[in-house]
Amino acid sequence: MPWWIWLILSLFMLAMIVAGIAYAALHGFRALNGIAEIGSRLGKPLSELADVPQGADAREPLAPPTFTQPLNSAISRYDDAQVDVIRHRNAKRERHARAWARWSRFNR
Repeated sequence: MPWWIWLILSLFMLAMIVAGIAYAALHGFRALNGIAEIGSRLGKPLSELADVPQGADAREPLAPPTFTQPLNSAISRYDDAQVDVIRHRNAKRERHARAWARWSRFNR
């Protein structure tokens, strides 16, 4: 191959490397700006959370952990949660039944 073809190929390769680095740098800076914007958005609510009093100074007393309470209280909470789950499942089943009934009337 003549020398000038090697020169053209090497210059093209260098141009592509420079273009790739510029492309990566440009997108990197855009990503950093996006991350900085998200950080500034999250900073305000997090600083407000830090200002909430904890422990004895809190307005509402904190509930003690479940493992320190009698087993009956945990059982009653579990029962209440299960009742809510069953109620939700039944409501979903009824909604689906009503939708199927509407669709069956629609197709007639």
